Amino acid sequence: QVQLVASGGRLVQAGGSLRLSCAASGRTFSAYTIGWFRQAPGKEREFVAAIIWSGGNTYNADSVKGRFTISRDNAKNTVYLQMDSLKPEDTAVYYCAAGFRLPFTITASAYDYWGQGTQVTVSS
Repeated sequence: QVQLVASGGRLVQAGGSLRLSCAASGRTFSAYTIGWFRQAPGKEREFVAAIIWSGGNTYNADSVKGRFTISRDNAKNTVYLQMDSLKPEDTAVYYCAAGFRLPFTITASAYDYWGQGTQVTVSS
């Protein structure tokens, strides 16, 4: 079982940067694919980025390509989401999620464990 704690969200101006962290408990962290999702008020939860457990391949949603970078430090049981050139439309609660040996997927229900979410607000 894995417990996830997301952090790093705050208010930032458009064009600014933030780094979100997702800290995980458990001894087999390296065997989990980690995804970031976000949910804005009145909208459905959407995929943002993922880093795959085997090989470390990364995937980004089209809306964040070239601006967001996902990475992981297995020694620290932590996944990061570096967000640059932020836009007001990036405002949302950001969640990290984990799936055991999960191949790439943007489907939220495929992930077994979820963090509590961290609020990112981008002002114009």
